[in-house]
Amino acid sequence: MLLKGKKALIFGLANNRSIAYGIAGALRRNGAECAFSWPNDAIKKRVLPLVEELGGAFTFPCDVTSDRQIDYAVQAVRQHWEKIDILVHAVAYAEKEDLSGRFIDTSRAGYTKALDISAFSLVALCKAFEPLMNDHSAVVTLTYYGADKWISNYNVMGVAKAALQASVRYLAYDFGSRGIRINAISAGPIKTLAASGVSGFSKILRHMENYTPLQKNVTIEEVGNAALFLASDLSVGMTGEVMFVDAGYNTSGIQI
Repeated sequence: MLLKGKKALIFGLANNRSIAYGIAGALRRNGAECAFSWPNDAIKKRVLPLVEELGGAFTFPCDVTSDRQIDYAVQAVRQHWEKIDILVHAVAYAEKEDLSGRFIDTSRAGYTKALDISAFSLVALCKAFEPLMNDHSAVVTLTYYGADKWISNYNVMGVAKAALQASVRYLAYDFGSRGIRINAISAGPIKTLAASGVSGFSKILRHMENYTPLQKNVTIEEVGNAALFLASDLSVGMTGEVMFVDAGYNTSGIQI
């Protein structure tokens, strides 16, 4: 077991189709104890049965838009664990109206919300939980190819993911002296609750099946296995990186 005795915090579990669910399953199968956050009562009702199914250690509330809530989350975790070894950030959000049409029409409020929840929350969580992290801990977050290239209707979320990836690089230097690693996984499109808000998402899935080298879409289990690698000692030489788990789509050029 690659993670026997390790303690992991997972932010962003929403349902059994979410990437966080795939990651949690991979971590649990390899010996990690996992604790899960929930942002509000509506999500909590969906999360609790999943946590029981996964054999989670405990849950705690955390709205990542609130510094006070994040501080409370740290206190809640301290009641169970003195230290942690893994932090999984699988949190992203943009208003539905900002995920269609032209990027130029993004509202100021929508832009601010997308960047706050999808990018700054990683910085805020890392700062808050840094005192609890053991040396040589691992942080894993989730990004997407739309941070690097234009993707239809991805719009403000692409900008938010670009900010997230830049944050990963800067956090890598902040954490480096303690051997704490932070990396991002750029997963191919997966039919999750978050992705369903992107206009025309089903067309993106069909496109990927035709134009990836592996001629398939990836699964939450495949992304979970990549997260397992990044969370384990197998990746101790990696930090500040973006690992693509997209069936090779990012390597593709013109196809005829």
